Amino acid sequence: MALGRREEKRQQEFWMPTAQLSQGPGHVFYDKLNQVLATAGFDKTIEQLCEPYYAKTGRTSIPPGVYFRMLLIGYLEGIDSQRGIAWRCEDSLSLRRFLGIPLGKETPDHSSLTRIRDRLPLEIHEQVFQQVLSIIDEHGLLRLKAVGVDSTLLEANAAMQSIVRKDSGEDWKAYLKRLMQEQGLIDEDDEPTDEELRKFDQQRGKQGTKKVSNAEWESPADPDARIVKMKDGRTHLGYKAEHVVDLDSEIILSATVHHGTESDAQTLVESLVNAQRNLILAGSAEEIEEVTADKGYHANDTLTQCTQLGLRTYIPEPNSPHDRVWTDKPEEVQQAVLNNRRRMRRKKGKHLQRLRSEKVERSFAHICETGGARRTWLRGLEKISKRYLITAAARNLGTLMLKLFGVGKPRCWQGLSRAWSALWGVCEPLWNAVRRTWRLTALRTPLSGIQHPLHGMIRRQSQPHIPRIQIT
Repeated sequence: MALGRREEKRQQEFWMPTAQLSQGPGHVFYDKLNQVLATAGFDKTIEQLCEPYYAKTGRTSIPPGVYFRMLLIGYLEGIDSQRGIAWRCEDSLSLRRFLGIPLGKETPDHSSLTRIRDRLPLEIHEQVFQQVLSIIDEHGLLRLKAVGVDSTLLEANAAMQSIVRKDSGEDWKAYLKRLMQEQGLIDEDDEPTDEELRKFDQQRGKQGTKKVSNAEWESPADPDARIVKMKDGRTHLGYKAEHVVDLDSEIILSATVHHGTESDAQTLVESLVNAQRNLILAGSAEEIEEVTADKGYHANDTLTQCTQLGLRTYIPEPNSPHDRVWTDKPEEVQQAVLNNRRRMRRKKGKHLQRLRSEKVERSFAHICETGGARRTWLRGLEKISKRYLITAAARNLGTLMLKLFGVGKPRCWQGLSRAWSALWGVCEPLWNAVRRTWRLTALRTPLSGIQHPLHGMIRRQSQPHIPRIQIT
């Protein structure tokens, strides 16, 4: 066979039958997922839900099922931006097959995703999330009794340098300049440099006079974002995402996005009610009976409301140097707090806390870290909630695929291969050293006494071979 060489310039074909176009074998994961969605009537149900938001006549739009499938691809492929999703779908034959787009048509652009998202309200995205829960319930994965609740912070698409004061509208630089003038460091006509402003701002931080409050400052780019302190110590504009997870199947029952300044105790009951509502609308007969969360959710009103809803709480109580006083509180509040305290002293309470820290934190790791949702590229609470809901639905579908076929993401085997390669790279020098030591020990062991398995081989190799001569 002769060597084929790449042609520098080649005239492309003017016409080509569709049957002659390149058809890849496809990705097994997306083929299996497509079968699951097709069996449940995923696209037809979405089209019926979205029909009131489209005109009766005119040019046909992109099917809404394609829009939601592309958002699912964003989580499954770990792509956080809409541009990246559009480029990935245009580049992959298997994703084209998953979207149902033939080779003769173009995949939707990132601007098309924006227009469809703005057209469809948040209620449609919630109904799609509930439809995914219905698919999971049909496969028998929802067997919940206890749920775990936790929250995390999301970085907003806005910088701290862009915040302005609510009263005067001046930005950060103008505010620092005014403070320097009030302290007599510069005159009114002086224009300080960025380096001087930075040093002055650092000096205020050391003196403890630097305070940035959400009551005084806001971001003009994203007014819904709040000034929060991230886990790594940085001050950033962000939101709070909260999950309600089934501790048996690890299915996310509710995924809500709140303002970053809302405390955990304020949003717990709302998230639990939303989770039970999603189960009812998904057609599931399961009911939430037990709730576990960390100590940040412990509050008198929260425990009382959960008791009134018929929920048993397993929430650790924060340490306090003083004893609780119940004379100024109703009896139902005292009973709810004491019952929760007794439950946490049992083995079951500690067991549920371990499950919560394992399974709820894993859902955040999948969605925020590997799913690309830690930093949002959208602005506004409603838009971020739309994208986050479908990302949580994609994670639920991944959990379903893991239960059915053993793989939860299309790149799981690649990650397993990399992990095994990294582990072998660490263990290989140790294994070689053990083998080398074992061989040296085998050679130095005396041949008398306890016989080593290699002694017979060593003796045979050390003695010369003497042929036998038969005398007749």
